[in-house]
Amino acid sequence: MALAILVVLVVVLAVIVAVQFYAYRARSANLKHIRNQLNSIITEGTNEKLLVFTSDQALIPVLIEMNRLLEDNQQRAADFMKMEQAMRKMISNISHDLKTPLTVVLGYLETLHLHPDTSEEERKTLQGKVYAKANEVLELIHKFFDLARLESGDKRIELSPVDINEVSRKNILAFYDTLTAKGFKVLIEIPDNPLLVWGNEEALERILNNLISNAIQHGGEGKTLGLTLRADDDFVYMEVWDRGKGISELHQERVFERMYTLEDSRNKFFQGSGLGLTITKRLVEAQEGVIRIHSKPYEQTVFTVQLKRLSFSK
Repeated sequence: MALAILVVLVVVLAVIVAVQFYAYRARSANLKHIRNQLNSIITEGTNEKLLVFTSDQALIPVLIEMNRLLEDNQQRAADFMKMEQAMRKMISNISHDLKTPLTVVLGYLETLHLHPDTSEEERKTLQGKVYAKANEVLELIHKFFDLARLESGDKRIELSPVDINEVSRKNILAFYDTLTAKGFKVLIEIPDNPLLVWGNEEALERILNNLISNAIQHGGEGKTLGLTLRADDDFVYMEVWDRGKGISELHQERVFERMYTLEDSRNKFFQGSGLGLTITKRLVEAQEGVIRIHSKPYEQTVFTVQLKRLSFSK
């Protein structure tokens, strides 16, 4: 009897050892396969995932987390490449936007230098053009500087309650002469009851200035510009719209990118650095807001700024 029990125990132990040995070999084979796959993925820079068929319950969660790590690394690499491409394009655009007015300035100066007998009236005209182009370069440099400060966090936007009705009225009135001279029809919808937002008055003025200037510059064919202010219980919505040729759906998600300009925005009718809307977006986000665009060519292109609404204290 004792001998039979001993035999059974030996058999059981042997089976256990055999099973453990098989599991050890299977795990070793899997680990070797994982190592080879990882080496291949890292060396070749592919977007593959670890694929291992196993019933090892201890290994499965490790594989899941390793694949998550690979996905994160691949996403970071893709983002880095996208950023590099954007940076190269931005540098190219910066060079273009600085070179163009500087070339014009040099041309005017060369004319003045080579033709000392130029009449006083012509000289003053050329000097005025040089001054205007120099200011254009300076304004562009200021935009680069402002955007760099906003994105680095060096430019702090102090938030406080702001009467958005008054800000809106003041800024649309500042464009009255320009809009009248260009023959624009202006439609303003600002409610009588004051709306209070959590924001920064200076930043809001710049946002409106950028959006109205953008509508005049790129929506001029429609000869209509609108400013609408509306609200619900939680948010205030400030809309600047026009009826120009609009922005195709393909470009709508990219208009807020640094230095992104539409194809025709670099001809003499649609000049622009591609920084105004980027700065606008950063200023909106610094006030805990959101900016959106919706466009139907020659019907309505609208930029909507959503800001947190505050209640007036009684």
